Amino acid sequence: MSHRRPQTPFHDLDHFIAHPRVNGLALSPDGRRIATIVSTLDAKKTRYANAIWELDPTGEQPARRVTRSAKGESGAAYDADGNLYFISARPDPDADGDDPVPALWMIPAAGGEARLVVSRPGGVQSVHTGREGGVLVVAGLLPVAEASDDPEKTDAQARALRKEKKVAAILHTDAQVRYWDADLGPDAPHVFAVEDAPADEPQPAADDTDADDPPTDPDLPGTVDAGPRKRLRLLTRGLGARLRGGGLHVAPDGSFALAGVTTAVAQGARNDGIVLIDVAAGTTREIVAGDDDVHHAPGPIGRGGARAVITTGRRGTRDTATTVHLALLDVASGAVTPLAETWDQWPHPLAWYPDGSAVLVQADEDGRGPLFRVDAGSGEVTRLTDEAAYSAAAIGPDGTVVGVRSSYAYPSEVVRLDAAGATRLPNPVERPDLPGTLTEVETTAADGVRVRAWLCLPEGASADAPAPLLLWIHGGPVGSWNAWSWRWTPWNAVAQGYAVLLPDPALSTGYGYDFLQRGWGAWGDAPYTDLLAITDATEARDDIDGSRTVAMGGSFGGYMANWIAGHTDRFAAIVTHASLWALDQFGPTTDAPFYWSREMGGLAEAHSPHRFVGQITTPMLVIHGDKDYRVPIGEGLRLWWELLSASGLPADAHGQSPHRFLYFPDENHWILQPQHAKVWYEVVLGFVGEHVHGRTPTLPDVLGAPAQG
Repeated sequence: MSHRRPQTPFHDLDHFIAHPRVNGLALSPDGRRIATIVSTLDAKKTRYANAIWELDPTGEQPARRVTRSAKGESGAAYDADGNLYFISARPDPDADGDDPVPALWMIPAAGGEARLVVSRPGGVQSVHTGREGGVLVVAGLLPVAEASDDPEKTDAQARALRKEKKVAAILHTDAQVRYWDADLGPDAPHVFAVEDAPADEPQPAADDTDADDPPTDPDLPGTVDAGPRKRLRLLTRGLGARLRGGGLHVAPDGSFALAGVTTAVAQGARNDGIVLIDVAAGTTREIVAGDDDVHHAPGPIGRGGARAVITTGRRGTRDTATTVHLALLDVASGAVTPLAETWDQWPHPLAWYPDGSAVLVQADEDGRGPLFRVDAGSGEVTRLTDEAAYSAAAIGPDGTVVGVRSSYAYPSEVVRLDAAGATRLPNPVERPDLPGTLTEVETTAADGVRVRAWLCLPEGASADAPAPLLLWIHGGPVGSWNAWSWRWTPWNAVAQGYAVLLPDPALSTGYGYDFLQRGWGAWGDAPYTDLLAITDATEARDDIDGSRTVAMGGSFGGYMANWIAGHTDRFAAIVTHASLWALDQFGPTTDAPFYWSREMGGLAEAHSPHRFVGQITTPMLVIHGDKDYRVPIGEGLRLWWELLSASGLPADAHGQSPHRFLYFPDENHWILQPQHAKVWYEVVLGFVGEHVHGRTPTLPDVLGAPAQG
């Protein structure tokens, strides 16, 4: 009697969106505890709730959940004593209001319930700790409060006034007014030290569950004292909105921190520098100045605080690609010394080794994202991992490395590195079974350059049953298909019988700076021909049906999908998500016009897809979210109108067209809400099935629309 193999989570979208997701990593200073975040679907199936889990670095104990709340948690960080800090909007037991904001909470190293550390009307954005001492947070502060003798009180009063008067208006002086899906201002991020409050301030309750629960009593058995009340002390007075440059790294002893800052310069441009934040003095000074031609970003600070590893490199222009390299910063003098400057990859420094001899670095390489050890003296680069892409890593006091890795064979999981290689620890979530197999393909482009890709094949694909092909084009444009993505998961399509090709064309990371330069300032040239070349090579396989291929992409991948639509009719259909369409319109309206003004140049003139709308004869599915500020909704609206009115496949005399527009009023650059992610996959796979197999799409009932045909 034969037993049918059980179907995978990718055969059912309800199972897919409900599958838990692991993300992030924090390692306690003693190296004995690892914290990670697990996201699970809530009861209404309309949002993901985060919980913190702890893992045993030795792998001897199973993972255990340490937080539970309806609002969820984020930003786990251990302090020098092993206390676990995190951010949560769970109810404040001491507050009367029913509108909680993200606050700072802590679970004592000895165990017990979570304790509220600091709550403020403007919320807390993130928490950062030193391995040997110090707890800092980033939180928003209104401009009127920055110069106040009591900034927290003034900030609270100003927020209360805006709320009472129902004023949402923001007066800007900076070029950047939006970021991804958020309006910037009227507050700006600042760094605060978390300190003990005076003894005469009221103490908070320690319980983290419901305001109706009784507070813990230190005199009763089995309860834990809430500890001293904490307060915030402003450290970055005078920086205003400059901290939007991002990046904060705390010295091991907590005495100072390095932060990335931006400086507004002529004609709306901005430069990137680094400031040193003196925690004791509550002052800042620019230690690495911004420059018109060079960008800088802070990185981890070594033991003793004498030096830090930072990134620096050439700014991109219309003709020259951006570069990123490692450098050592002397904290006392501000001197910057190149480190491994001939390394031909895009590095991300993660941590110092305990003895200060080397730095742990991640960089994309050949469709992977390995970890590397970079010697701080010689700059010698040693690859530590062979497979997968690492999104986070940390080093224990004995030099043991732990990290979060993923690939297209499995989602994010926590591992330990040792002499034997990477060992998967007991994780909160098991690997899902896949509905197919993963392999690689490569070809040689017309200019002799090697181009490679991942290929996901459905079970049963063969010369006798070749699979139709989906060409998926990654975003960026500087990026690589090397890590698992829940937003663009090829295995949902593979479960429906499609092969999915994930290529890295020109402009991709992991192949050296010359590979980036091949496509810089000319997106419609080498990136386009690379995509066609790798598609040709894949369609030549006997297990692929090359007569039924669909092109898909999001963001820059959407740009390429639009460009392909106007330059070839070889594809059965095209799906374009959050895509750039009219570059002269996109550049000034995106959330970072100061960036694109340097790099668009000839792109807007010669490489804008909208100029070729009349040559589009392939059915297109346009997808866009109204809250997308990186690629504003105007791109999708204009593309949709011009497809219907001016393409080579316009609306007919009855107003009908094979093109479709899937619009999300409350989503951004990514479709994040689980119910919308399900709709996204249903509509995309229905559109693909219509044009590959001739099937009448069955649309989701929640769209309230009849089947189309």
